[in-house]
Amino acid sequence: MSADTPSAVITTAHRHRVLVLGYLELLASAAAYAVGIVAQSVAARRAERRPGLDARLLTRLAADRLYLLGFGAQVTGFALAFLARGTLPLYLVQAGASSAAGLAALFGALVLGWRIRPAELAVLVVLAAGVVLLVGAARPSTAREMPAELGFVLLGVLLVTVVLALPALRATGSRSALALGVLAGVAFAVLAMTSRPLADGPLLELPLRPLTWLMLASALVGQALLAAALQRGSATATAASMDAVSVVLASVLGVVALGDLITPGREWWVALGLTLVVTGVVALGTKAAPARQEVPA
Repeated sequence: MSADTPSAVITTAHRHRVLVLGYLELLASAAAYAVGIVAQSVAARRAERRPGLDARLLTRLAADRLYLLGFGAQVTGFALAFLARGTLPLYLVQAGASSAAGLAALFGALVLGWRIRPAELAVLVVLAAGVVLLVGAARPSTAREMPAELGFVLLGVLLVTVVLALPALRATGSRSALALGVLAGVAFAVLAMTSRPLADGPLLELPLRPLTWLMLASALVGQALLAAALQRGSATATAASMDAVSVVLASVLGVVALGDLITPGREWWVALGLTLVVTGVVALGTKAAPARQEVPA
């Protein structure tokens, strides 16, 4: 499909089946991401912390079976989200994945004894309301082919992200965790953008497409920055800052550059839904950090 060809709308006969399958993939993806956030957080916090730029953090974490469990859950979540992006717009897939922050809080409360206050429960309701609005506004479609120029722009964004992360990696404390979470969100937004045009193509051809390697590079950068952020700050706050950035960037660029479709007359549903989702994940991180007691090694 050429860059200037409109998105191909899924036929009416297959729309219901495509939506059900896409939503199931998205729900399973969010659950897997939530398990990954909790497991990686505990593993990263109990890893030996070294001053300055810790180039071997991921190497040490790779020896931790709990971290590997979390990483496996993240990979599973990524694979399911990748499949969902084949037909669902980025604004829905990214918002659905961001609900993992809320699911992680619930999972942490049930399994690790994290304390959830009434204010946090209210935030989870807001988050759920935003996702419901986006589900109602979503119109399944395949994406346009990404122009080569946009691919080079995304490569430049990823390189700038790495450069900006270097000072934060040398620092410690909650501020550096917030900065690294934001930069991880940028990397994962690049991942979402590059994977959307790839998701509906033949899987066997993926290694032959340059976008595949940019997608993998952004995944590696995002994963490394996420691990460093989790070692420095609250799991929920880190996930919230990361998700807020990735949701906004990927959603806007998906509609503008990749032709993501919205049900006619429901554009305001998308605007309000994204606002509620971003507000929810940010508020969840803010509310959860003081009250949450992370479980030590």
